Amino acid sequence: MRTAALLSVLLGLVACGDNQTHPDRATYDAGSQQALSCVPNLDGKIDRSELGAAIGVPARYLVSPNGVTRAVNLAGSVDAAGHKIWDWSNDYADDQASTVVASAPAGKWYEAKFPGAQFVSPFDPGGAIEAVYAEDDTAIYLLGLASATPNPPDGQTLYVYEAPVPFLRFPLSPGKAWKSIGTTKNQVLRGLPFAGKDTYEVTVDAEGKLALPDVTFTQSIRVRTKLTVEPTVGATTTQFQTSYFFECFGEVARATSKLNEASPDFSSALEIRRLGLPNR
Repeated sequence: MRTAALLSVLLGLVACGDNQTHPDRATYDAGSQQALSCVPNLDGKIDRSELGAAIGVPARYLVSPNGVTRAVNLAGSVDAAGHKIWDWSNDYADDQASTVVASAPAGKWYEAKFPGAQFVSPFDPGGAIEAVYAEDDTAIYLLGLASATPNPPDGQTLYVYEAPVPFLRFPLSPGKAWKSIGTTKNQVLRGLPFAGKDTYEVTVDAEGKLALPDVTFTQSIRVRTKLTVEPTVGATTTQFQTSYFFECFGEVARATSKLNEASPDFSSALEIRRLGLPNR
């Protein structure tokens, strides 16, 4: 009896004590979703607002190793509905990871040489050379190239065009083409004096689905570039580059030909880079 009475009192204290009442809980608040800065509208073209540089945002690529050529199909295929398809989904075990991050020119050793620069991006997968750009509502301009450090082991590069070169013109849409020329005088390339003329012939010629190892882009736009380099000393060289762009993502894939390749529809690439996960 005493035990039962004591248990009743204890249970009463447990049930009714000030610290043991059950409060009314507020409904879970998930917070507001942050609005995306860019949302693809799949309208068949890429405007500046869908391709502008995003400072500090990393983009990760799978890149074929230096010195290893890759078979590439630039022509693609056409499905039953008449849509172009490029299948670049092969997973190569020896692909290497490269992270590309656009940065501000402020603080760079070469900042004073490019007074109109707005952003900088690695020119090569290893980041030894940086490309310097500016942009406005009509185009992205290539201002020149510079080594990432002032005194790299293979010699300094400081390659400033006399006038900005329109590299990409807005909007990117099939049917557009342009030719731009950049000239350099009294410059330095890998520690050696350099002067010459670079001619960029660009064609935006197709759109379609692009399949990569980790992601598929339903409406990518193909941009072909032929670069002719004419130095004051040495042989003239040509090289083709085929790039694929997608709204808000920028360049998602690229194939670069060997030097002096005869055809823009090359089947063997000196380098292939594709947006993808470094570890899978």
